[in-house]
Amino acid sequence: MSLRAIRGAIQVPDNTPTDIAAGVQELISAILEANQLVPSDVISVFFTSTIDLNAAFPAAACREMGFANVPLIGSVEVDVPGALDRTIRAMLHVDTTKSADEISHIYLHGAAALRRDIAQ
Repeated sequence: MSLRAIRGAIQVPDNTPTDIAAGVQELISAILEANQLVPSDVISVFFTSTIDLNAAFPAAACREMGFANVPLIGSVEVDVPGALDRTIRAMLHVDTTKSADEISHIYLHGAAALRRDIAQ
């Protein structure tokens, strides 16, 4: 097993608890599925949200997906003028047998524009 970091992001429709929770759940589910992982493979998750998303904590939605024993933390993304709004980013640290080249980084909806070079 190796320790790997997996990146991902999603742009959500609105600054509501429902949209934030749905976005986190969609993103984390997609990352787990694409990388053939389960929550027990995850060491920790670091979330950032753009400054316009303050209706809910992304980590709270992740806990509801079976991550109760996984350390989760969130922060505010740097507020760069012209940057993509309503975006939640995640970095998962995982135990996996996959090589770095086999890891799938997931960028959904408008966030796909952030990393066209590695998004799947």
